Amino acid sequence: DHACLTAKPRAMLPTADFSAHNEEQAAVWQAYQGRAPIRVPMRLGVSSRYTVFNSEANPAGHTFEAFFSDPRVMFEQLLAKQHFIRHRLWCDQEMGLPEKWTVAVDFQNSHEALWYGCPIHFRDGEVPDTTPLLNDDNKRMLFDLGLPEPFPETGWAARAWEYYDLFRRWAAEGYEFHGRPVEVARSVPGLASDGIFTTAVALRNPTGLMLDIFTDPDYVHKLLDFITEATIRRIRAYRERLDHPVESTACGLADDAIQMLSPQHYREFVLPYHRRYMDEFGPQGPNSCHLCGDATRHFVTIRDELRVGSFDTGFPVDFSQLRADLGPDVEVSGGVHVELLRAGPPEAIRAEVRRILSSGICEGGRFVLRDANNLAPHTPPEHIEVMYQACREYGQY
Repeated sequence: DHACLTAKPRAMLPTADFSAHNEEQAAVWQAYQGRAPIRVPMRLGVSSRYTVFNSEANPAGHTFEAFFSDPRVMFEQLLAKQHFIRHRLWCDQEMGLPEKWTVAVDFQNSHEALWYGCPIHFRDGEVPDTTPLLNDDNKRMLFDLGLPEPFPETGWAARAWEYYDLFRRWAAEGYEFHGRPVEVARSVPGLASDGIFTTAVALRNPTGLMLDIFTDPDYVHKLLDFITEATIRRIRAYRERLDHPVESTACGLADDAIQMLSPQHYREFVLPYHRRYMDEFGPQGPNSCHLCGDATRHFVTIRDELRVGSFDTGFPVDFSQLRADLGPDVEVSGGVHVELLRAGPPEAIRAEVRRILSSGICEGGRFVLRDANNLAPHTPPEHIEVMYQACREYGQY
């Protein structure tokens, strides 16, 4: 029974005075959002994998299997992650203890495949991943089963809602972490999507799906149509249950697997379903798009066809060419390759920040520097500080 859960946080790190930093980052974001930037802002993408594999943030050595399987472990690790970020990773975010912590159930990027029933695998030192349901012999199985129920009674999708209810109960009972209360975000894995084509890849397997494009294109369209309908149905149901407005005028899109497609195949096979998804949830825009692979060849099409005004990138990216392609008014987030951030050396990180910020990407004042993309485990916080100081120096307008 988790009703009597008691926080036992580790000793606080030496207290730093973050007040000057917090004032600076607030001013930087206010100026940026007001379209009168004073310098390039910097943010970070930090998944739970960064802190689960970090002995300072996870001194008990909890595995991802424990993180997924035990809601108490997940809850405490999510709080430890935020504490670590707010005290050790310098960027343009508020640092130090917050007025309250905010947590949300986290099944990483496995949640969508799990919702369809893919089996999950826990491997030492790796993020949990799933294996496909569909092979050459049963690839039409889902069509026979029909659209999945938004709220299955068993499996990981059901567990996500159980964890959500537990988190809310613990917060309501007055749980505190480092003397601060906890709030539970109105969010459950499945409230958004990692992408129509990316989900198809997870269900069918990359090789099988790519071969289907050439040998069975009608099947590919039927599968993407099925996934699109199921995704829209699930998100609408989740929004209603979580008391979010079911209708929206703008939304975000992600679909990393389209990096495997040519522009022609993207337009033929995926764009119609992206358009349907965005017409449902982002009919007016401006919408945003996360694509952290080699996908910039699709950006102009996505901007024009899906009303996207902001792109979150990974690697590789030719920032000079991307700004020339998109023009000065489109927001771009991107930056230093995560492996360079992990391995260093610091001088190379600093030089790369300078190179990116002098590439022309800052034209129009619509660039946000970040890791590219999703901070790697074992990245030294000192390397992040080097990146941040270089941003402060070379990112002045």
